[in-house]
Amino acid sequence: MRQLVTDRELRRLWDQGEFHTFTVEEGTVVTPSARDFLLEHRIELRLQPKGKTMTVEPIAAAGGAPRYVIEATGERVEEKPEEMTHLRGNRLVPKTHPRILFRGKLDSLMAAFLSAEVTAAEQNRRRTLEELEELLGFLRQILAAEVKEEPLGEIRLLGLDSRGIRRVSHHVQEEIGIPHPIPSYTMGRLAMELNALRTQVRETELAAALAFDQGGRCTRPDLVEGLNRLSSAVYILFCRLAAEQSDKRR
Repeated sequence: MRQLVTDRELRRLWDQGEFHTFTVEEGTVVTPSARDFLLEHRIELRLQPKGKTMTVEPIAAAGGAPRYVIEATGERVEEKPEEMTHLRGNRLVPKTHPRILFRGKLDSLMAAFLSAEVTAAEQNRRRTLEELEELLGFLRQILAAEVKEEPLGEIRLLGLDSRGIRRVSHHVQEEIGIPHPIPSYTMGRLAMELNALRTQVRETELAAALAFDQGGRCTRPDLVEGLNRLSSAVYILFCRLAAEQSDKRR
């Protein structure tokens, strides 16, 4: 039987002492939330041959100095206050910090994607399932770019670049063959989950815009654009499903 690693287990280990690497046996199942935890805390995931146990490499204290730094003041503390969390590395900010709220939106959005994937799988819609998995992978790239403070890079979803995604989502009649569809419960569960997913991506985009606003200037336009195109990609999936249903009624 393959082992399972969850974010709960990782959090328990992290509370006992921070670590740089996390090593698991080949074949171990690492849940998406666990992978997100590793990514957020910049922990390298290593694989080793079967028959060996999971190990961690602890982060050593530098010269006996307190482990954490309060981002706003530069104050060093040994224990992490409950009302604070990691922004990056050992830098702490309040849990109400806009970037932490943004990460919470990303977490909820990933959960919503997984829920839609379950529905697609139950309805045996293999193509939609694969497309949702592709979009979820892009969402994880956004999380990685935010946490590591690195550029997002090229946007390419559903075989389309950024301009192509925008074109198709704005010209549904020409590109997909139906007018912009009006959501209705009669379209079924998967269609409604896609519609809800689109709205959640938009909410996450707004959270990103707020998190990276500096006096009216956005410091991470790449993340905002990525989320904007992600919502358009979800809308494209919704429109394709509506077009398919329209064809069946003819």
